[in-house]
Amino acid sequence: MISYLKGQAVRQPQGLIVICHGVGYGVQIPERVYEHVDSDGQIELFVHTHVREDALELFGFANKEEQSVFELLLDVSGVGPKTALQILNFSPSEIVTAVQQADIGFFSQVPRVGKKLAQKIIIELRSKLGSLKDLDLQPLSQQHQEVKEALLQLGFAERDIDKVLPQLDIENQTTAAAIKAALPQLTRT
Repeated sequence: MISYLKGQAVRQPQGLIVICHGVGYGVQIPERVYEHVDSDGQIELFVHTHVREDALELFGFANKEEQSVFELLLDVSGVGPKTALQILNFSPSEIVTAVQQADIGFFSQVPRVGKKLAQKIIIELRSKLGSLKDLDLQPLSQQHQEVKEALLQLGFAERDIDKVLPQLDIENQTTAAAIKAALPQLTRT
């Protein structure tokens, strides 16, 4: 199993080739790490070797913390290595905070991660990463849904809306009043 690579990086459209002592290893890395790689420069990567029936893939990370979060994400059923790599376009600390805060919107913004998979990630990782907030699995009320849809139509991010709406007393206001109350808080974020 390959756990660490240090060598010359050659940028490719789908990751890197890391040349170590004349052997080139194809490694997929998170986009945010890819942006900091010098073309044809030296690189050190912590590596997760993913073995399947039909493939052997290497996934590289700038540090052990990223690698650990990646491997925790792989333990969640329904999350494969490509999805876990997409999630790691955020920093490990952002991911841990999102799990602890039960922030479904954070994970839902990742391609191929819907609300149910986001809930599953939070539920399965909170025992390993801790929890600061309980996950609300109740369906939204009609009033709550109307306010959320209106704010989405106005162009606000779902993640920001999901943070602001629990702070408002939506059920005891008209839809217009709830939207008006949410706007000042959303424009500050």
